[in-house]
Amino acid sequence: MAFTRKSADLTPMVDGVFAIAQLAKEDKAANGEENVVDATIGSLYGEEGQLVALDTVFDHYDAIDHRVKARYASGIIGNPSYRKAVYDWVIGPSHVDLCSSVIATPGGSGAISTAITTFLDAGETLILPDIAWGSYTLMAHENGIDHVSYHMFDGDKFNLTSIKETVEAVMAKQDKVVLILNDPCHNPTGYSMTKEEWQELISFLKKCSLTHPCVIINDIAYMDYSNDLAHVHDYMDVFNGISDNMLITVCFSCSKTLTSYGLRCGAAIILAKKQESVREVEIIMEKKARATWSNVPNAAMENFVWTVTENRPAFLQEKQKYIDLMKARSDLFLKEAKECGLDVYPYKEGFFVTLRIPDNRVRDRMHQAFMDSHIYTVKVNHGIRVAVCSLPLKKAAGLAAIMKQIEKEVTKE
Repeated sequence: MAFTRKSADLTPMVDGVFAIAQLAKEDKAANGEENVVDATIGSLYGEEGQLVALDTVFDHYDAIDHRVKARYASGIIGNPSYRKAVYDWVIGPSHVDLCSSVIATPGGSGAISTAITTFLDAGETLILPDIAWGSYTLMAHENGIDHVSYHMFDGDKFNLTSIKETVEAVMAKQDKVVLILNDPCHNPTGYSMTKEEWQELISFLKKCSLTHPCVIINDIAYMDYSNDLAHVHDYMDVFNGISDNMLITVCFSCSKTLTSYGLRCGAAIILAKKQESVREVEIIMEKKARATWSNVPNAAMENFVWTVTENRPAFLQEKQKYIDLMKARSDLFLKEAKECGLDVYPYKEGFFVTLRIPDNRVRDRMHQAFMDSHIYTVKVNHGIRVAVCSLPLKKAAGLAAIMKQIEKEVTKE
């Protein structure tokens, strides 16, 4: 007799990131840190190989009164000061003029998962890119939601044609369109859509919304590590062109922005033409919050508010050092990849570069061959992810050429 629900999937979960990271850790212990390349975990590491915890964030967090840390938040949807600070930080630099609400969540994952289950019923279909963070599909699967993927790239171009074809196919079988766009600084390719690509997509969905409600879940987890912070919010201006039958939920993560991965604080920002549309979503998300995590850490919210208001200049200055460092790492890796002919997906900015490997069987052999050579990376659909966020310059140097040589050996087998 089973004690779990009948619909439960009892296949044990193997996390492709943490499992490989553990192998890398064991290899370092056995063979020495200097002999292992670990480009697995999507967290920011300094050149000395230590996790970055920004002083401009954590010095103040350490000083927060214990009672503030112990206290419940003032409301299920988050402290008013936090909700305002998140909106001002994420949407404020743009020219968005839409009705809105902000729901505090446990990290960006909480925002995305809540959005998926707010907009789709079991048996309905979520639209995803074919190269994506694997947890999207897990979130859908665990809630009985199907998914379908569009081809993210046509060569080195963003594949809007495939998105349109996929949306039309979903429209033919259900009465709603919900798609996730992890942009800017896409995980795992590092691609960022242009404002023109966003404009074309919004215009297309506006036509679709004549017959079907259309929802965009915009995952911006890595946005605050863009190479062009002065203009990274510009694409949001096109949100003003949505119809009454469209809604956007922007999913924000303090994990990446504040290098506070374990503190679990984020937000879902709801945007729509009509306040009643926003309110409907807000009601559902508040109930989901109460029924799931109940309360986002009070001190995490208070610390975010202080960091991006009173300590903003110092925070931005410290964070910029690591943006520059990641750019140096990615520039070096991409330069050497081009020189040796190692194929990568079009990268613009962010934590990851991904090798382009259309055949997943070849990908699997390459990934194992990398590990045999003490190089640890993460498999994704049609590629292998290299985390430049955690790859010191001294280990990035020459890595592309080694990978290319391994590729040659694997593909001639």
